[in-house]
Amino acid sequence: MNDSTYETPLRTASLIAGIALLGSVIAAPFAELYVMPKLVVPFKAAETAKNILENESLFTAAIFAYLFTFICDVVIAWALYVLLKPANRNLSLLIAWFRLVYTVIALVALNNLVTALRLLTTPEYLTLFQTDQLYAQAMIYLRAFKNHWYFGLLFFAIHLVLLGYLVYKSNYIPRILGILLIITGLGYLLTTIRPFLFPSINVDFAMYTFYGELIFMLWLLIKGSRMKEVNNEVLH
Repeated sequence: MNDSTYETPLRTASLIAGIALLGSVIAAPFAELYVMPKLVVPFKAAETAKNILENESLFTAAIFAYLFTFICDVVIAWALYVLLKPANRNLSLLIAWFRLVYTVIALVALNNLVTALRLLTTPEYLTLFQTDQLYAQAMIYLRAFKNHWYFGLLFFAIHLVLLGYLVYKSNYIPRILGILLIITGLGYLLTTIRPFLFPSINVDFAMYTFYGELIFMLWLLIKGSRMKEVNNEVLH
């Protein structure tokens, strides 16, 4: 029996990638744009600790929202590999690995939020630190989460640029999507390296370029999920 019998159809991979992207698009903004700004007051450890203690369930929900997002990234990496494997198997695998490296960094970073929550909610820590010291420690872990996660976005940016290039070259996905993904990746790349190379420029480039991945998600869900299998004639 031919091994291709067991291969995942491209339309199925497209649908899975689209659904996983949709899940991350819902979960990540809930945590990043709603919960964290609501609870975390920059450089004000006591006020931040008070907010988290008074809204412990909301902060916990944010942790699980981040976790769900990063799990979706693993699924997306696999589904996009399957989707783009006919175009270039080796490059598709490299693209998947870049997203997986980003995801591992993000998951390790997430442990900082767990540690911050444990510091604030475990009474025994008060026997080791003064209250203000404990709050300061928690704030450091909260900041570490962002620092580590944003560093991981460097790999995510490279993933998007390479993804856009392969989409552009695939011949069975609209080329405009490849261009938009490259622009999105460059936006994340500039946002990641800005604090190191251009600290005086306070611009979040990714806020103006993120739409490329959203448009790609819509294509995966609407058009990609109905696409036909490709053959060698389509790819050349």
